[in-house]
Amino acid sequence: MPDQALILLVLVIVAALLFDYINGFHDTANAIATSVSTRALSVRSAIVLAASLNFIGAMAFTKVAKTIGTDIITADKLTQLVVLSGVLGAILWNLITWYYGLPSSSSHAIIGGIMGAGIAHAGVTALKWAGLKKIILALMISPVLGAIAGFLFVILFSRALWSRSPAGVNRGFRRMQILSASFMAFSHGTADAQKSMGVITMALLSYGLIPTFEVPVWVKVSCALAMALGTAAGGWRIIKTVGKDFVKLQPMTGFSVDSASTAVILGASLFGLPTSTTHVVTSSIMGVGLSKGMNSVNWNVAKRIVVAWVLTIPAAATVAYVAYQVMVPFLGK
Repeated sequence: MPDQALILLVLVIVAALLFDYINGFHDTANAIATSVSTRALSVRSAIVLAASLNFIGAMAFTKVAKTIGTDIITADKLTQLVVLSGVLGAILWNLITWYYGLPSSSSHAIIGGIMGAGIAHAGVTALKWAGLKKIILALMISPVLGAIAGFLFVILFSRALWSRSPAGVNRGFRRMQILSASFMAFSHGTADAQKSMGVITMALLSYGLIPTFEVPVWVKVSCALAMALGTAAGGWRIIKTVGKDFVKLQPMTGFSVDSASTAVILGASLFGLPTSTTHVVTSSIMGVGLSKGMNSVNWNVAKRIVVAWVLTIPAAATVAYVAYQVMVPFLGK
């Protein structure tokens, strides 16, 4: 019979890969909603493109994984049950927001989940405050940068191409959107698959299978594949919210959103800073909408999105806290 710690390790790996899969279909909209909305790509083509480049992006970097794995919970308070409870909290919140079509953040969900599980295990002393400050600061600043970049891209293109016919501009940007959507999908992979890599590597380190926090190749491949498969499954509810209901997009504005989002997300990934792809993309869309006037943004949808943003960390933390308390009598600490 395998020991209890090994069973927990297997459960953590399965749950983390499930989280990655859900993250894939939950966040599909981030990479392809704009190109589908502007008819630059068909839904089928956009999903194939996003799934393929999500996989490649997920294999490219591990700096964000290290941040997630080492900067939230102190090493002496890290147990398999803490990791498992944190992932379950994130999964449940992701499913709830997916069901209601809310583009909430998988990044916030996993961070909140691990925080809640750590508090359930050892109180607030389990949290690594210096690391959390860096993580939360990156999560707060990146949407602001996304909104500013989206606004500036549209202004720049509008002024540079003011003499061109709208039909000609749309044709050109519709073709360019294939490239921008590709970079967006790649950057999504560099940011979001890293969270599950960090979780699994945390569990491997806690169990003693690896001596230091280095992401094994099989973990990279497994997480990249899980995210790619989830992306292929699609997230139609959120695609509609982000790509159609929030701000009406044209090829030029869609290209601006993708370009602004990619610049922010990829730049953060290179420095190992976790970002919320959902937050960056939706804030870029809002920046694009604001460039055309306040009435270009559907503020009712914006309000729903902001509410989901604010609730995600405490909600996922609460679910993870409860999950830990429910499981600890049966599985131990």
